Amino acid sequence: MTNTHAVIILASGLSQRLGHSKQLLSKDNKPLIHYMLKLGLDTQPQTVVVVIPEHNQAIADAVSQLVAANSNVTIVFNQTPEMGMAHSLSLAIDALNSSNIDSSVKRVVIMGIDQFLLDERHLNELLIEQHFVVASRYAQLNRDFTIDNSKLNIVGLPITIDYELLKQWQSALTGDKGLRHLIRGLKTEQISTVINQQLSYDIDTPEQLTYAKQQEWLDS
Repeated sequence: MTNTHAVIILASGLSQRLGHSKQLLSKDNKPLIHYMLKLGLDTQPQTVVVVIPEHNQAIADAVSQLVAANSNVTIVFNQTPEMGMAHSLSLAIDALNSSNIDSSVKRVVIMGIDQFLLDERHLNELLIEQHFVVASRYAQLNRDFTIDNSKLNIVGLPITIDYELLKQWQSALTGDKGLRHLIRGLKTEQISTVINQQLSYDIDTPEQLTYAKQQEWLDS
């Protein structure tokens, strides 16, 4: 049976708080963006759209091997990454809309770049559910990098979303005002969540990066 989903990977952030490109951090001896693209491909989607910043050849080179080996991968260059994640997502939707598989896509998986403990199992769990939106649920980290499992109050990426709904929402995507405020407007029966505490760990600051390397989650 042919899968009817697409994958969008939002990887055009400028990593300003971190001080250097998250996309090029190393996991399992591969750039992090390569690792995430491989995860997306492993779900066997119709297509994968990866949004990266324009004029950053190192990031483009980091995925060139997988792009060459997989004809269903499209790279979108974001000329204005400073405009925020919502703009990046809108560019990805444009790419899907103009693709020759647009009519066969029913759902879209949307991933970020820095949840380095994300795995294929979680993505497949998101795809099994059949609600309009299936989001990941996890907790904010404490200052000592521990997780408070009683406060699984973040509903966010990665998510799967009905493609038609995503297209309807596109006009409301501006700047950093992404999907979260739109998701809050859904009825209870239209959304479900999959808990994964490991997604609490991401990389926004040098301190978070140092901790991830200490835990050997990322290469030193």
